[in-house]
Amino acid sequence: MIRGVRGATTVQENDELEILENTKELIEEMINRNNIDAESISHVFISVTNDLNAAFPAKSLRQIPGFVYVPVMCMKEIDVPGSLARCIRVMMVTNTTIHQQNIEHVFHHEAKQLRPDLIRKAGNDTDER
Repeated sequence: MIRGVRGATTVQENDELEILENTKELIEEMINRNNIDAESISHVFISVTNDLNAAFPAKSLRQIPGFVYVPVMCMKEIDVPGSLARCIRVMMVTNTTIHQQNIEHVFHHEAKQLRPDLIRKAGNDTDER
């Protein structure tokens, strides 16, 4: 079954290294929590808010061994007034046997406020990232 695994993180500054590190950390946790391997991934969409342009966060996926051929695309998030700043969102589409309600979506830093319902469900509400 094809499922979407959602993740989001934030950065303190529009800084290339921070964008790449936080994105890599997020994607690695999404992979680990959901037992995902590169061959099972259809594609990954990564969006950033308008205040981030120092790096393509998709570059961080290429740093993960075995993920060089995973199709990934970066794009701008809709610029909604009052929305979360300096945010990177990931939608990973993968083939899995995990039931939809058991997918573990991952949110780090200030992005935890985006979907507190999913954080509690995933069991990572004590995550201090």
